[in-house]
Amino acid sequence: MRYYFAPMEGITDGIYRRNHHRFFPGVDRYFMPFFSPTIHRSLTQKENRDLPLAESEAFAAVPQVLTKVPGDFLWAAQVCLDRGYTEINLNAGCPSGTVVSKGKGSGLLRDPNGLDRFLDGIFESSPLPISVKTRLGLENPEEFPALLEVFNRYPIKELTIHPRVRKQFYSGDVDMALFRYAWANSRNPLCFNGDILGLDRVEALESEFPGLEAVMIGRGLLADPGMLSGGTEKQALEAFMNALLDEYTAAFGSARNAMFRLKENWGFLHASFDGCDKLWKRLRKTTDIAEFRAITGEIFGTLELK
Repeated sequence: MRYYFAPMEGITDGIYRRNHHRFFPGVDRYFMPFFSPTIHRSLTQKENRDLPLAESEAFAAVPQVLTKVPGDFLWAAQVCLDRGYTEINLNAGCPSGTVVSKGKGSGLLRDPNGLDRFLDGIFESSPLPISVKTRLGLENPEEFPALLEVFNRYPIKELTIHPRVRKQFYSGDVDMALFRYAWANSRNPLCFNGDILGLDRVEALESEFPGLEAVMIGRGLLADPGMLSGGTEKQALEAFMNALLDEYTAAFGSARNAMFRLKENWGFLHASFDGCDKLWKRLRKTTDIAEFRAITGEIFGTLELK
């Protein structure tokens, strides 16, 4: 079983990935938040920074691309190859309204025939192996069998399935019946993604799906960064968060901007501390970096991790 860290837009950037790997072992591959090629065929300053040379990192990372244009995908794949990456991931699952309205992300799932044409265009010429991250469909789980039939026509390196439809976003139960259908009918290796909040869930998946290639964990690792190394210790978590604050401050040129970035992390972390609701409410509201430091210091100094 391989363990992947899911791409989380606005959170798991290069600074986060490097520090997570430094403090918490166990992740086999970090999937990068997507970048979206444009007609200009050039990376933005941020995209360039977040797509370093593969050999410069001490861990394995996989770039993810968001597009509906085969030529743009192939350009991105060549950029990734030139930077030393050995795999590229297609985002066919992002549920964001602005993404879907443009026919990207899970918007690709709206039309199986259109998806087929797109995949044909990228698999014909891609210089890198392609993995795919997808959902069950756009509106209705009954869309999935036709989509899986399309995916089965291509040599996908690994098909990561988040067993929800787009309109669910991240609410409601994952549809295990349809993942079982995929397990029985997929011609490509599968990875499971969705609601993995502890190693007990991983063990249950291994038991039900012997030979499952991998699991991809997102929110579970944000809330419990040390999950894969036996659980998060408070001392390591405090050191990790302090390192993030220092590096974001240097990168953004502002401790205040770094604070706002880290509030995204605390949105997941606070629930891991017993009795954190009041302090989290204060932390969420503050716009003062000194107060932010004081509140986080109080959390680490007075509360216990669950």
